[in-house]
Amino acid sequence: MITGASSGIGEAVAGRLAARGDRLVLLARNERRAAELEGRFPGSTALVADLEHPEGMAGALGGALPERIDSLVHSAGVADLGGVGEADAAVWARTLAVNLAAPAELTRLCLPALRAARGQVVFVNSGSGLHTGPRWGAYSASKHGLRALAEALRAEEQGNGVRVTSVYPGRVATRMQENIHAQEGRAYDPGAWIDPESVATVVLTALDLPRDAMVTDLSVRPNG
Repeated sequence: MITGASSGIGEAVAGRLAARGDRLVLLARNERRAAELEGRFPGSTALVADLEHPEGMAGALGGALPERIDSLVHSAGVADLGGVGEADAAVWARTLAVNLAAPAELTRLCLPALRAARGQVVFVNSGSGLHTGPRWGAYSASKHGLRALAEALRAEEQGNGVRVTSVYPGRVATRMQENIHAQEGRAYDPGAWIDPESVATVVLTALDLPRDAMVTDLSVRPNG
């Protein structure tokens, strides 16, 4: 199961898994996005749930979740820059909902299936989950929270065979990064940043690690 498969890192991960024949369950914001994803990744199943409203995810997903889930990759995210004196409650609510509350709720809903498969949860975090700076308050707070969520989940599930991995990429050449550059008021050069396929390689390496070991935390930075 993958969130954020419509673009960026999530799309790269989905493409790599689909190419090797893995069965994908993809989360989509609405029915139109669901149809697009199923068309882009033949054989996949798209489920509709809005990450901006995690309180409705249980009702939206209902009995549609698989009985076994080998891996759950949280790749969806939003980033709205603004200083603490600028970002209003709506920015904080949306950022925390999509980047933190929704992964927590989706993980909770998928835990029985993950336990049945002795599966793995991968949180695609951010360098902002390890440090922060001016204008990154809401985004960084959500990613620091995501790091804490992963650590709590790992401690709670160690007896159930569920592995938990956090990946902390630096700036990645995605649509989100292009939007961030626009908010920062500077030119965007995708060649200066990490290719999403490189992050996908890291995610698949963690997923494919033999069962006697677990990657807990991994940072990935631009080389150049």
